Amino acid sequence: MSQPGSELKNHQGHNLPIVRPRPAIFRALGKSDPASNITIDGTIYHLLRVFKHDSWAATALYEAPNGTKAICKFNRNQSIGPISMRWLGRFLARNEKTAIARLNDTGHVPILLNEVRIDGDPQPNAIARIYIEGHPLGHRESVPDSFFPALKQLLATMHARKMAYVDLHKRENVLVGDDGKPYLIDFQISFLPSRLLMLLPTTWVLLSILQKSDDYHLEKLRLKSSPAGTDAGIRRPWWIRVHRAVAMPFRQVRRKMLVKIKVRSGQGRVHTEHFTEEGLRETAQTSE
Repeated sequence: MSQPGSELKNHQGHNLPIVRPRPAIFRALGKSDPASNITIDGTIYHLLRVFKHDSWAATALYEAPNGTKAICKFNRNQSIGPISMRWLGRFLARNEKTAIARLNDTGHVPILLNEVRIDGDPQPNAIARIYIEGHPLGHRESVPDSFFPALKQLLATMHARKMAYVDLHKRENVLVGDDGKPYLIDFQISFLPSRLLMLLPTTWVLLSILQKSDDYHLEKLRLKSSPAGTDAGIRRPWWIRVHRAVAMPFRQVRRKMLVKIKVRSGQGRVHTEHFTEEGLRETAQTSE
């Protein structure tokens, strides 16, 4: 992981221009960083490393004196100008906890830990879970034959329980455990409609679209992990084509803006930030 002032290298080994950390408004915790110590069930966990700190959340690895490792995600509490975002951080944390709790019998999601406290104060925007030994699914990575069928079954279970994962287009959200099993993480934006919302026909339509999108992105991951490493044989659903038509121009503008303020370099890809997820950096270097 790069340090402030260090240079990154692109996939060809060339140095990229030096970039600077994100301004506070583009960081979930603003000018603050994840706490050096957190307390869970009376046990103090010490910070080992910060995996990422973006606009939505800061994710860090902690360890207890007995060697137990935990991932703690601090969702956004940094305001946008005069507009408080604390409600968003609490909502994202609650949404993720609910999603994982609904799937805790599958064996393919993290094990939740109880309330996170800092200096005795509860952190409603935080969620903690047991650290899963493993790594993000790599591009063209060879995995056991049972890997993708197990992941497909996990999605089927999720969909049967009236949920949609939503974020499966990000390869780094799929972990390859040291045991060879697949694990899904980062459920903060998963779609979990309430019973009241399920009374609306539009909710069923949206849930169906999101679930079919999950299946589509899973098939893309499977194909890209094959020896050929291509998804050329799969056709994008119309709603994904519409989404890309709308989202891509916005993404390009955002990338240019981040390059302009020297948070990113080159074409503004996420892996050019001085601090980014290891999984994203590895994926970028192997797939570009």
